[in-house]
Amino acid sequence: MTIPATFLIPTETIAVEQEVKRSRFTAVVGRAKGREEAHRFIAEAKTRWPGAQHYCWGFVAGDPAATMDLGMSDDGEPQGTAGRPILNILRHSGIGEVVAVVVRYFGGIHLGTGGLVRAYSGVVQKALEQVPLEAFVPSQTVQLLVPFADEDAVRRLVADKGFTLADIRYAQTVEMFVNLPSCRVSDFCTWVQDRCRGRIRIKATSQSDAAADHPDSIP
Repeated sequence: MTIPATFLIPTETIAVEQEVKRSRFTAVVGRAKGREEAHRFIAEAKTRWPGAQHYCWGFVAGDPAATMDLGMSDDGEPQGTAGRPILNILRHSGIGEVVAVVVRYFGGIHLGTGGLVRAYSGVVQKALEQVPLEAFVPSQTVQLLVPFADEDAVRRLVADKGFTLADIRYAQTVEMFVNLPSCRVSDFCTWVQDRCRGRIRIKATSQSDAAADHPDSIP
């Protein structure tokens, strides 16, 4: 059975450059799992590309269909000509946990309101078309207390279903930590109790992350 992804996320940070009337626009796009990571990413971009006139940005730090973790900045450009276009492109891309910073080195020619909107949205769109993506599947870790006699049966069930045995500890019983998609937790608990005739104790579940578990950084 194929588990549908909630949304796509960037797997790398990329930078795409575009020149418009002698101004150089560099869009830097990567992953940010929250506001803190997004602001750290923005700060890194300012360090990586020093001396620019504007560092405009937007981020969608969660599920693009549900999150309230949104942000944007015009950073000195006329209001609504940079941050809002960047954020609009991100929100309509279907990509989540994403941040985009556009670094502008001014070339001496004013672009006007429409020109700025086209320049900022265009370079971000170009970057999103090139950034590598992967499916994000929300997952959980289920903690099981298993009698020693049932350890092999649980191991086989986990393997048969394609889940991950993340950790195992031995004490008075066998403590097993199984990582699996959140949408399969209820089914898994039913299967394991049926297989072992109700002898398994499900101690706890916790949220985890099926994608890379480290914040992206700018190379």
